[in-house]
Parts: sequence; structure tokens; C-alpha cells
Amino acid sequence: MTEQTLNGSDVRYRAPYLEWAKTRPSAEFDLAGSNILPCSLDDLPGGREAIALWGANDNGYAPLMEAIAARYGAQASQVTTASGTSGANFLVYAALLSPGDAVLVERPGYDPLLGAARMFGAATIRFDRTFESGFALDPDRVRRAISPRTKLIVVTHPHNPGGVAADAGALHEIGRLAEQHAAHVLVDEVYLDATPLASSRGAIRGDVFLRTSSLTKSYGLSSLRCGWVIASEALTYRLRRARDIVDGTGSIVAERLGALAFQHLDRLNARAHQILRTNAHLVGEFLASRRDLEWVPSVGTVVFPRIRGVNDASAFAERLMNDTRTAVVPGRFFEAPAHFRLGYGGDTEKLRGGLERLAGALDAGGR
Repeated sequence: MTEQTLNGSDVRYRAPYLEWAKTRPSAEFDLAGSNILPCSLDDLPGGREAIALWGANDNGYAPLMEAIAARYGAQASQVTTASGTSGANFLVYAALLSPGDAVLVERPGYDPLLGAARMFGAATIRFDRTFESGFALDPDRVRRAISPRTKLIVVTHPHNPGGVAADAGALHEIGRLAEQHAAHVLVDEVYLDATPLASSRGAIRGDVFLRTSSLTKSYGLSSLRCGWVIASEALTYRLRRARDIVDGTGSIVAERLGALAFQHLDRLNARAHQILRTNAHLVGEFLASRRDLEWVPSVGTVVFPRIRGVNDASAFAERLMNDTRTAVVPGRFFEAPAHFRLGYGGDTEKLRGGLERLAGALDAGGR
């Protein structure tokens, strides 16, 4: 392997945040993740018995697709299974994009949503969800960015990294704009089930929308990589044929366990909400005590504060890790370098310890 290959200079497509997340040092107090505290197999009654190496899942495991459809108000014929939400998003790009097309992607945003579009030869055009607006989804910004080349508009709900819900009226208007331009709207809902706003899915109606999610972030089941797309039947056919090329089928072991998880989803959801109620209270108290931080209230598993008077929080995040073994995500990975992302879906005592060390680092000079 050449030095050029080792330093990545000949890599055509990159997701800098994910590369950082996979290669960063292990933290004692990890506030960089956005998942709910992982479940154990004991949290999934019948899990050991459900493990089997056989089953028909050519177009997805039928019991899993039926469970997804029942849970989210769709038909099984509208469900495409995928490897996590990132895999689901990739299938949407693969099914809908051609070289020369344009994709509108929010900023700040999650970097794989940019890299995947580039892999298919599409241009990424940005529209802003600004701190000053509370990271609100603004249809006027989308209207100014859309063009005849636009084939897809990508929205996260709640916003990653801001943790702010998308307004139902704004989603409706963006759907109308997409229809006028023969485009579609991808709504990434991976954090939505962990919020009090899951019922807001009712605002997302019509064949113009594709909804992606998984059991990964909201239920503590990230290792299953159980994701899906819900779309019209016509688009679902295209998505399934895209999966034929991408990875053929999913893991029958994971899909059987995913189907079992749906039988216990209400209990797992209650577990997640209890963790978040406790942890969100701790984070809220911490943020309210800090005059050196500015933030927008979050409904998800992350919040995205910024340090007053600091243009780039990267050095602060690095020092926090080196000095205290506490990790947060530098905002530069979301194109908002003044910020850092703080996750609070994990272990409560680790969160408490991490916040104490974060406070100490800020007191020592958050620059």
C-alpha cells in the first residue's frame, strides 16, 4: 500500500465525521454518540430462541416488513428493508439519482447524506437551517435552492445535529415544491421514535415523500442494523431493485431479531423515553447554568451548543478529550465549527461524569 493510499489522498468519496467516529480514541465519558443506551439480549425476550440461519427474505423478511408497516401506518408492499437508516438512505439515492441531477441537503447536516449523492454523480446543493432561526426548516430557503435539476430534497426530522423537530407545515410546503419540480422528499426519521413527536408522521403524506428509519438510534438496537424505507409501491419496486445490486438481501439473523424486536417495541420505547427524560433533565440543568454556551432546545438524543466568542470549537473538543477522556463531536463535521454535538442517550452516570468534566474544561477557558 502506498503512502498516498494510506493518507487517503486518492479516496474518491469520504464521510469525514464517520471516519473520525471510527478512528478516534476511546473515551471514558463518551458524549459523542447519539444512540440510546444499547440493549442486552435479555432486553429482547425470546432473542436466543429467534436466532436461526434460515428464512425467506429475498425482498425482505415478511414478518419484519409486516411489523414495520403496521407500526408506521403503511402496507408491507411499501416497505424496503435496509442495513440501518444509512443503508436505507443510500438505497433512495441509488433508486432516484442519475449523473447531473441535483440533491438539496440541509446545512448543518450529516455528512454521509452528501457523500452518497456524489457517488451517483449528483450535485449537492445546500439550504440552511440556521442557529438564529432555531434550526427551523424554512421552505423559502428550499424554494430558492430548487431547480429543474433537483430530484431529491433531504431533511432530517429531528434535525441532526440540532435535535430540532421539523414543522409539519414546512414539510407539507416542501412536499408541494417537490411535486411542482417532479422531485421527491427524503425524510430521515431515525431519531423520531425517541421523541414525544412520533405522531407527527401523520403530516408526511403523499407519494412525494420517502421516509427512512431504523431500530438503531431510538431503541438501543444498533447492532441489528435493522433499517427501512417507506414509500409508494412504485418507488418501492425501484428501491428493492436497487438493493438487488447493493447487497442483494439483508441478514436473515438480523431480520428475524428485528421482527422479534417489534413485538416488544412498546416496552423498548418506554425504556428509551425513561433514559431520555432523566438525561435530558441533567443536560438542561447543565446548559442553563452555563453563560458561556448558547444552544437551541432539542427534542432528540443530541444537542448542538456553541461557545460564546469561539469561532471553532475543534481545539476545545480535542483538549477535552486529551485532558479528561471526555468526547464530544466537533461541529466542523457538520459544517458548523463554532458548535459541538453532545449526545445524552447513554448511561446516566457516564453522562453526569462527562458533564462535570465538560464544565471544568469550560471553566478553564473554552477556547
